[in-house]
Amino acid sequence: MHCYEDLVNFLSCGIILMGFWHLVHHKKTQASYGRHMGVCRPGKTIPAKLAWFLQEMPAFLIPLFLMLTSDKPFSMGKNLLLGTFCIHYFHRTFIYSLLTRGTPFPLCVMMAGGFTCSLNGFLQGHYLLHCAHFDDEWSADYRYRAGLLLFYVGMVVNIHSDYILRNLRKPGEAIYMIPTGGLFKYVSGANYLGEIVEWFGYALATWSLPALAFAVFSLCFIGPRAYYHHRFYQEKFKDYPKLRKALIPFIF
Repeated sequence: MHCYEDLVNFLSCGIILMGFWHLVHHKKTQASYGRHMGVCRPGKTIPAKLAWFLQEMPAFLIPLFLMLTSDKPFSMGKNLLLGTFCIHYFHRTFIYSLLTRGTPFPLCVMMAGGFTCSLNGFLQGHYLLHCAHFDDEWSADYRYRAGLLLFYVGMVVNIHSDYILRNLRKPGEAIYMIPTGGLFKYVSGANYLGEIVEWFGYALATWSLPALAFAVFSLCFIGPRAYYHHRFYQEKFKDYPKLRKALIPFIF
């Protein structure tokens, strides 16, 4: 397949603008799912397990389809796509979605998330398979190695933090408790911090505009959510740790 460079640049800029728009639009309230459902009562809802599965699946299947239909042999771009982006969304689609104990998901939020995952899945897959050019020494480059290290460290933090949150309450319970352990010792949004680190690591390892665009989008989308989670905990629990920050240990 031919590299559609203009389309890649257009979509990358669009994703960055989407992130900034979300940052401004949700300055006072967060997207209405999870603990923030009370901010704006949704209409039709979908069970959380099904909603997460359907929402995240395009970001795994679209790059996989692009790989299977590509006539190019093994490449660094394909290796990076499989070893980072697809691994993340395999976990989100087939593991996280089945384990989550979240509340029902608004249909409109799920559809918006599914659209974003579809768009980004195509963008990352098309770029790495048909546009990216890595020299033979890229695997020894400090950006590649540091980026992969950040990605996998972030993924471990994200998965471990989700595990802590999931086990705070028994199946069927709808109460909130103070998370402890792991990076929750330092921040309220440890799961979000892990995911943000993942995507900036991915951007460093691929050294590309599409990956950087998605990293910026993720920061704009889930960074503020970490802040609102932090504020939620502070308002709900009088004994909430006073030295714990929202997203960045010791700073914010």
